[in-house]
Amino acid sequence: MKITLDMPVISKCVISQCAYNVSNSCHAKAITVGDDKNPCCDTFFSSNLHNREVRRIAGVGACKVTSCKFNSDLECSAEKIDIGYTENQVTCLTYRPA
Repeated sequence: MKITLDMPVISKCVISQCAYNVSNSCHAKAITVGDDKNPCCDTFFSSNLHNREVRRIAGVGACKVTSCKFNSDLECSAEKIDIGYTENQVTCLTYRPA
């Protein structure tokens, strides 16, 4: 059985050292964003190995940043998001304060 969910896609991720990144695209099934105040990508982990499932495009499964205007009941309501660097942290660049 497979579950199909309607969630925002990750349109771009420039974090090339992430295990889920292949050619600036995230291929995790879904990511989690945030730690209540910081819109970091909680799914990020650095690895020389990268996942092989490149047909899949990741979505945002959960967002813990309640101060974001796109957060609706701990889920992201943006159409799509971009992941990149804010200073030295891997973050959701689509984050906007509520």
